[in-house]
Amino acid sequence: MKIKHVLTIAAAAVAALSLAACGNKSNAGSSNKTVKIGILQLINQSGLDDARKGFVAELAKEGYKDGKNMKLDYVNAQGDQANLSTMSQQLQKDKNDLNLAIATPAAQALQKADPKTPMLFTAVSAPVDAGIVSSMTHPDKNTSGVTDMVSVKGQIGLLHRIAPKAKTIGLIYNAAEPNSVIQIKAAKKAIKALGLKSAEKTVASTNDVQQTMTALTGQAQAIYIPADNTLAAAMATVGKIAGQKKVPVVPAASTMVQDGGLATNGFNYRDLGKQAAKQAVKILKGKKTSAIPVEKPAKVSVMVNKAMAKKLGIDPSSIK
Repeated sequence: MKIKHVLTIAAAAVAALSLAACGNKSNAGSSNKTVKIGILQLINQSGLDDARKGFVAELAKEGYKDGKNMKLDYVNAQGDQANLSTMSQQLQKDKNDLNLAIATPAAQALQKADPKTPMLFTAVSAPVDAGIVSSMTHPDKNTSGVTDMVSVKGQIGLLHRIAPKAKTIGLIYNAAEPNSVIQIKAAKKAIKALGLKSAEKTVASTNDVQQTMTALTGQAQAIYIPADNTLAAAMATVGKIAGQKKVPVVPAASTMVQDGGLATNGFNYRDLGKQAAKQAVKILKGKKTSAIPVEKPAKVSVMVNKAMAKKLGIDPSSIK
């Protein structure tokens, strides 16, 4: 009887230790498997960089840490379409558990190369029009994510309130970026609805921005810029010319305000990346991508570049 009693106690102890071990497992999953995540970024640009950093930081907060239980493969195409294609094909061969595409061209290239691996996107303005998803609420492909689209009508309205005497609104963008073309179309509609005229100019690269921006300030009394990657990379130049010519600029993205614009209805791109990371965790835990609706920025507010406002002789507190 004593032997049986000892065996019973031992068995109970083993069971207790097993349960304790199960209870102490990380929230990052039910096994010790290392998850593989690929990130394809279009170009080095502050908004896109911030979105990536937010994504990685939130994953770490959720228990997925690079070099421990997660292998992160980050590649940057530096704005080159050929690089996007090559890098997308490589990520497909890597057989990742999940891929993240940052910016519209990156999402399009990655989805074309790999239509099966779960993919999330961020910093994409018009995912339906770009053919990345068929529906915002019920994605029917391998893709979902977080759009950076904020009401263009609202941004044009903000610009009109800042410069109520402006009769012509300037528009500058890269026509090769589908997301920019979509936003410009919406901007022209909003400008027309206000009874104003628009002056439109395009650039092919950052090298064109100084000359084109200078010409545009001679035709327009206020300027709107979409969430365009080319212009985002050249906002210091935009801001310099806008300050010299005393022309207010409302860009679509908050980072573009920080880098040279005046104001916008915007959000923090790190927060956008964090939203995408929360979606990633759901997928890594077994949820299908098609069951995850595309999200919009959770927090949108008026953001003002106070230094630029002072250059233009505008009271920052008056911009609402």
